[in-house]
Amino acid sequence: MADITEFQVRKDKLDETRRVQHEKPAPGDGQILVKVDRFAITANNVTYGVVGERIGYWKFFPVSDEGWGVIPVWGFGDVEASNHPDIAVGERLYGYWPTASHLVMTPGKVSESRLMDDTPHRRELPPVYNSYARVNNEPGYDGDTDNDRMVLMPLYATSFCIYDFLKDNDWFGAARVIIGSASSKTAIGTAYAVKSDDAAPKLVGLTSPRNRDAVERLGLYDEVAAYDDIESLGGEISTLIIDMSGDGDVLGRLHKLLGDKMKYTSNVGITHFTANEMGPDFIRERSAMFFAPGHIQKRAADWGPGEFEKRAHAFWSEASRKSRSWLTIQEAHGFGAVEHAWRDVLTGGTPADSAWAVGF
Repeated sequence: MADITEFQVRKDKLDETRRVQHEKPAPGDGQILVKVDRFAITANNVTYGVVGERIGYWKFFPVSDEGWGVIPVWGFGDVEASNHPDIAVGERLYGYWPTASHLVMTPGKVSESRLMDDTPHRRELPPVYNSYARVNNEPGYDGDTDNDRMVLMPLYATSFCIYDFLKDNDWFGAARVIIGSASSKTAIGTAYAVKSDDAAPKLVGLTSPRNRDAVERLGLYDEVAAYDDIESLGGEISTLIIDMSGDGDVLGRLHKLLGDKMKYTSNVGITHFTANEMGPDFIRERSAMFFAPGHIQKRAADWGPGEFEKRAHAFWSEASRKSRSWLTIQEAHGFGAVEHAWRDVLTGGTPADSAWAVGF
């Protein structure tokens, strides 16, 4: 059998990469072998690498060399071989994959619409990452929207979680919401959700000077400011911060400006991973890392099985439709394409209105 190809990165130096190949195994009893078709690479995946040790993202697809890891990605795969009575060869799955050509899975809790990967080392990990949609069984499944789904659904699901979490906490008493890295896709998704709520606070987008015009054209923010303009935002308004970049300098300036008026900071992403050391002005006691899977598990308990997925899917569908007016998805194939897309996103070279859908 042909080899499995893996794209690995150094855990402590994400710009160092390598190709690793090993023999493709035949699936054991109750297992399936999935050919990973294609997947998205976005700033979300950079965050997986930066916080991989703290939150456990390296545990999903472990490798033998402790210094190296496989970045998880969202995308589609097709069953290449099956030793499971309920899963047929050729079935298409959407979910969480390694940056690799194949994955051996042990399906558990198989229903008509979903299956869980019950591979032993994954059982302790958040269920949302172990759940795969059996897309051929979805009413109205349209393969032409696969790229939209792999790029936007993980990001907009997080956006929906952020909105729901903040609303559930009465916006922490803030009269204004500032979203940093306002051109990022997760920020835009969050803005779609906040903008649709008439009772939400005023929404301010904070972005780089080069992205300011593009962010203003979205028409989602009540005000758009560049990072150079932070001090002109005014420190007298009670403010909630949604931070997508993890830029310590930006957060420090905002916290210094606002002081006691900084009600809460939700740290969502770390796209500016080289600048994520927080300085003396950062207010730690009113800041916390946002972990979407934890919120999803809470809502599963609050709302009952399947209800979160239903609401999040409805939000994603509408927000994805709106995003087609500004988003370009670049599709490429081969190990070199995967490596190029990773480096392009890692270094900030991918424009805010673009994304990558790649595969081996």
